[in-house]
Amino acid sequence: MHPTVLFVAVVAITAAVVHGRRPADGSPAARFWEEVLPGTPMPEALAELVQKGIDHLTLAENFSGPYLSIGMCLGHVYVSVCSVERVKKAGTGLFFHEEQVRVGSTLTVSFSAAGVPAILPHDVAEKVPFGNITARDVATRFNIAPGSTMAAQVGDTLRACQARAGGERHACAASLEDMVRAAMRTLGTAGRVWVAASAVPRAGLPLQPYAVEAVAPLDGDHHVACHDEPYPYAVFQCHRIGLSMTKAYAVSLRGLRGGPEVTMAVICHLDTSDWNPAYPAFEMLHTKPGDSSVCHFMPYANLLFGVKAASTMASF
Repeated sequence: MHPTVLFVAVVAITAAVVHGRRPADGSPAARFWEEVLPGTPMPEALAELVQKGIDHLTLAENFSGPYLSIGMCLGHVYVSVCSVERVKKAGTGLFFHEEQVRVGSTLTVSFSAAGVPAILPHDVAEKVPFGNITARDVATRFNIAPGSTMAAQVGDTLRACQARAGGERHACAASLEDMVRAAMRTLGTAGRVWVAASAVPRAGLPLQPYAVEAVAPLDGDHHVACHDEPYPYAVFQCHRIGLSMTKAYAVSLRGLRGGPEVTMAVICHLDTSDWNPAYPAFEMLHTKPGDSSVCHFMPYANLLFGVKAASTMASF
């Protein structure tokens, strides 16, 4: 695919298909997005979460309790943080091989409803201690019961964000602005960046076979993925796994039992040789580290960042 057409395709799949004023339009987060990522519409899911954060004036109003975060399962490959059972609760067909990313292929897929909480305005997020805070501090602030599911989730998120995993570059962010900056730092660039997101509805996708109607490769061979982590408000971990190459795609799926066509962002990890053998993808794909590529869809409100090819830049 020609780079210009490709980049336009990426913009199109991430844009909100609404008439008139979009959620979050005119907000500081939207202005930041337009300045740093000119010509790239903010994904609809992200705009909705930003607007939700604006509409709720206090942190307590943003808090919605525990939720199933499939993003956390995708963000950690050197340590085992998710079981196969947890992944299955979040959906079907999340993991697959790169050979299946082709027109004419059929994938059986489902996604549960997403529970990602509101994204705080940057000025509010700046006032909330995050980097060095303890799980007990968070539990006290949000009246989270000790020993509860939410308390355990908060502890997992803080440990993951504060950990240093060998071979992996990662950073956590509690606002849209910090997420974009973290992704760019991890990519090692301050510009020439494209962004892709899946158009999966917040309500999820029903379980059924989906035909792959179109596949568009996305620029670059190293990418950064930003996944939501369970927390009282939206926290995203942006990571790049080692120096191994990745491939990214925009994949159009059509449900064979009806429903709208949906375009999904996909990342394929080509070298899994140093991943944790307990990573759920291996059991689900009946393989082991280093045997084959591992691809996965990007869930609701999770973002994929890459560097535009030089020829793409020259066309603008």
